[in-house]
Amino acid sequence: MLVKTKAIVLTSLKYGESDLIVKCFTEEGVKSYLLKRILKSKNKKINVAYFQPLTQLRITANHNNRGTLNSIREARINHLYQTIPFNVFKQSIVLFLAETLTYSLYEEEKNPGLFQYIETALIWLDTHERTSNFHILFLLNLTKYLGFYPETENLSHAYLDLREGVFTNKRPLNNSVSGEKLIMFKSLIGINFDVVGQLGLNSRSRNIMLDILLDYYELHLPAFKEPKSLNVLKEVFR
Repeated sequence: MLVKTKAIVLTSLKYGESDLIVKCFTEEGVKSYLLKRILKSKNKKINVAYFQPLTQLRITANHNNRGTLNSIREARINHLYQTIPFNVFKQSIVLFLAETLTYSLYEEEKNPGLFQYIETALIWLDTHERTSNFHILFLLNLTKYLGFYPETENLSHAYLDLREGVFTNKRPLNNSVSGEKLIMFKSLIGINFDVVGQLGLNSRSRNIMLDILLDYYELHLPAFKEPKSLNVLKEVFR
């Protein structure tokens, strides 16, 4: 079936001498494509430079819906990033989030709310300067669309049970957050990207929040694993 859709590139992997296998999150869901001879082709309709992590595209593609690799007929940039390609801090965030999304998104179903969230969040990252806490809030808010955002009914309680995703006054046996770490975590609840730069997080507290969120993901997503780019991200934001 021939479709026209927006697509956000998650990964691209060289296959053989001249092919790429590209995984994208599209308006139709997660799709994988085989781009034959793209590394040697001069086809102006599909440029290999378009398939960098989290590039936003508009594509015309054949979706076979049979669980095998799809194909792309045409691709063009839908939103051209102005700062991300030239900013090492934003680049490290993008590489980390691309890997995180790859481990988090595996549904071949439409999810327009989730697509719009990722699309608009990346544009915000590209167009703002105070972005050192961006990935922390991005991960927390992403859980709204993945189905395990923490229940906030008892936000004043003393513990966060990561396994259950609830705040409680009864100390969980394990996988919990409390004390200073919980205060930092609660500061993320209910805010948007426009105020994320005002959070008083230094590199240590940022790393603490990041580790808590990745633990949270591992508890709720069976296929999730720690991104390999995590150490690079932490090093950049030291």
